[in-house]
Amino acid sequence: MKHSYMKSMVVACLATLSFIGFNATATAATNYKVVKGDMIYIGETLAIPSKTKVLAAETTEPSTAAPANTAKPEAKPAEQETPAVSISASEKDLLARLVEAEAKGESYEGKVGVATVVLNRVDSPKFPDTVTGVIKQVVGKAYAFSPVQNGSINKPASEDSKKAVEQALTRKDRLDDSIYFYNPKTATDNWIRSRAVIKTIDHHVFAK
Repeated sequence: MKHSYMKSMVVACLATLSFIGFNATATAATNYKVVKGDMIYIGETLAIPSKTKVLAAETTEPSTAAPANTAKPEAKPAEQETPAVSISASEKDLLARLVEAEAKGESYEGKVGVATVVLNRVDSPKFPDTVTGVIKQVVGKAYAFSPVQNGSINKPASEDSKKAVEQALTRKDRLDDSIYFYNPKTATDNWIRSRAVIKTIDHHVFAK
């Protein structure tokens, strides 16, 4: 009986010493990559036997690099084109009302074309040298533009007609200096049909 008790104590002591010895040869690791066989173990706290190959430690410190700027650049407002020709506010209004009366129902391009013809006439030695003079010119016994004759020019202009005037004032497209426009379906003057055609926009033929 005594012999068995002593044997048990010896076994217990040897087991304790073996456990202590194992821990003594272990290495405490934090955030280490461990290669053991074909497996890789990653842990915040891991006791690694001294015979196990340990790779370089990984850092868990937060990155100090500045975050990438992902904000979209602010869109720049569209720059307004500077008019090549300057006319008074009252003449702009008069021209816009003529455009509205002559090209109502036409496209924006057609409205710019009508305004361009008026400005081309101002530049031409064949016509008066002001917007008002061109629009209110009398040819024979009638006004040159029918909206002046029938009074429809007195109606207010639309925003499109006002913008068309501003576009025409930049003088980017002079329609090859066209000084006439007419609707071939309603024109009764054969002379106007003899003029050189520059462009057709919607229902209007532009000529010079």
